[in-house]
Amino acid sequence: MKLDILAIGVHPDDIELGCSGTILKHIAQGKKVGIIDLTKGELGSRGSGELRLIEAANSAKILGVSIRENLGYADGFFVNDKEHQLGIIQILRKYQPDVVLSNAPKDRHPDHGRASQLVSESCFYSGLVRIETEYNGLNQELWRPKAVYNYIQDRFLKPDFVVDVTPFIDQKMESILAFSSQFYNPESELPETPISSKKFFNFIKARMANFGRDINVDYAEAFTVERLIGVEDITLLK
Repeated sequence: MKLDILAIGVHPDDIELGCSGTILKHIAQGKKVGIIDLTKGELGSRGSGELRLIEAANSAKILGVSIRENLGYADGFFVNDKEHQLGIIQILRKYQPDVVLSNAPKDRHPDHGRASQLVSESCFYSGLVRIETEYNGLNQELWRPKAVYNYIQDRFLKPDFVVDVTPFIDQKMESILAFSSQFYNPESELPETPISSKKFFNFIKARMANFGRDINVDYAEAFTVERLIGVEDITLLK
């Protein structure tokens, strides 16, 4: 299956928080979108890796993505090395996405920036003919995505572009709430974390409202880029 967009997150729920509105918008346009989670998020203070796999599957149904896979890398302890790059290269060559969405290059959680670099380098190396990989016993063809875009997460980064996701805000929030172990639940007795309070949802919406204000829409998601973006028609820009 060839994908138009492959969203990669180091933890289950990174995609939901950072770019699920963009995913929903492009699926509504007929694009095929998939999700890869690098880890199970097993070091999180709430829930467990096994539970987060279940929650990720539930969220995938809400989003309507074509595939969602977990590479099982070690939460907190994965590194940017040959072994981890080859795992991502196999996925890139398997699904041949035109665009990859990835973690923020710098953020509060150190895993985010490290994953961003790992994915970026893997996307480049995936296009090198001398790097050979196999899938199900067959040699894979090389593949390099056209672009890697990084979704902005916890810390504010100056965006290079934003995507209007206003019609999809409710569905985005529903996909986030699929991770019930991680976010606000007044009946929960689990330890409180920076993302488990009720005010965190206010922050998510306020951040998107702030990005949306600059293009005169209610809500938007923001991205940074690794290289300049080409524009075909400047009259279509908001």
